Amino acid sequence: MSNPTKVFEDINARLTEEKAKKINSTYLFDIGGEGGGKWFADLTKAAGPYITAGEGEAKCTITVPKAEDWVAIASGKMNPTSAFMQGKIKVKGDMSLAMKLQTLLS
Repeated sequence: MSNPTKVFEDINARLTEEKAKKINSTYLFDIGGEGGGKWFADLTKAAGPYITAGEGEAKCTITVPKAEDWVAIASGKMNPTSAFMQGKIKVKGDMSLAMKLQTLLS
């Protein structure tokens, strides 16, 4: 995975209705740096695509200042918990929803 857009396309391709239903919430991903942008994930919908470019009202906002860090996290090269502790990921809103995101990346 080389950039955030590709990461979200890959997640969308793997995201099943069953996984979305288990999470059943909304997220905003605010990815900075080269190739960054904003993506809205609506996991309350019955069918995908669940993640689209743009903004929406989210219960949890994930901010990653550097696009390369987001790519590393999504590809399993960087541990999300460690990244959070190092300030490479910021979470606003419901922290328990942020913890559920690991199921999207697996």
